[in-house]
Amino acid sequence: MSLFSRRSFLRWSALSIPFAACSQPEKTVRKPLVISTWDSGVIANSAAWEVLTHKGKALDAVERAGIAIEDAVSCCVGLGGNPDRDGYVTLDACIMDDKANIGSVAFLERIKHPVSVARKIMESTPHVMLVGSGAQQFALQNGFPLEDGKLSEDARKAYEKWLEKAEYKPVINIENQKPTDVPKRLENGEFNHDTMGTLALDTEGNLSGMCTTSGMAFKMRGRVGDSPIIGAGLFVDNEVGAATCSGQGEEVIRVAGSHLVVEFMRNGDSPYEACRKAVLRIIKRDENRAREFQVGFIAVNKAGEVGAYSVQPGFNYTVTVEGEENKILNAESYFKG
Repeated sequence: MSLFSRRSFLRWSALSIPFAACSQPEKTVRKPLVISTWDSGVIANSAAWEVLTHKGKALDAVERAGIAIEDAVSCCVGLGGNPDRDGYVTLDACIMDDKANIGSVAFLERIKHPVSVARKIMESTPHVMLVGSGAQQFALQNGFPLEDGKLSEDARKAYEKWLEKAEYKPVINIENQKPTDVPKRLENGEFNHDTMGTLALDTEGNLSGMCTTSGMAFKMRGRVGDSPIIGAGLFVDNEVGAATCSGQGEEVIRVAGSHLVVEFMRNGDSPYEACRKAVLRIIKRDENRAREFQVGFIAVNKAGEVGAYSVQPGFNYTVTVEGEENKILNAESYFKG
């Protein structure tokens, strides 16, 4: 039976219910481990797990996770994503390893795997981030093919619908509006996920992470969110732990969200409590305004403990550990609906 069989997903989906009621999901797990945002993290986790179960490095695992989700046809990650308001898909991604090596791309067009371009920047240049046409030029010079730039069928329909009013109003949990029937949705390719962030702990006890997205649908041309920004959308400290997030990136950037989560863990907080405190920091700025957006954090520490917390209900995440299969867990939230 394959790792991500229908029977296994149904079993773990059922088991996720009591976990959602706990203030701290699962205290201690074995390594290796991989955790991703959203229930669509099953795609990312499956790819990462193939690396981890062969005693591969966490860095390789998270890159494979990013490639897998960028290959999936969706409206929020990869070239199948929804476009900006001018009709162009622009991609952002970053990657970080256990030695604090980092790479990032932003406003990248017509390149299928921004996560791999980010890794190439990390490993072959003195820079951290490349953007726009410069990032595309670097990708082409390093063997990444130039894609045709056409919108996916779903993205084209969504864009045409949006043009009727041309109103920019992000919808809370748009990536999680469909029923959570994971096996059926996998078979039908129905995932409509937002930013995919993945964190991995390998058999050597080393951490790495990646974050990849096509950004907010119908955003202003040139808009970049938190996903490619180390310390905002992703942060890894191999002595402490790692964190990543999904949601309205502007709010994450304001508090350097993922770095904040890791710092809370450094001060002794569990991953759950660290994520909760980061969310509270965001909400403290303006609680009334916070009712209008979603941000969700996930984190793992060096002990293999995982946790999550979000502004609004509806944020979930996927955990895979050795000897077990996928768990889709519902994060606790500040607002209760």
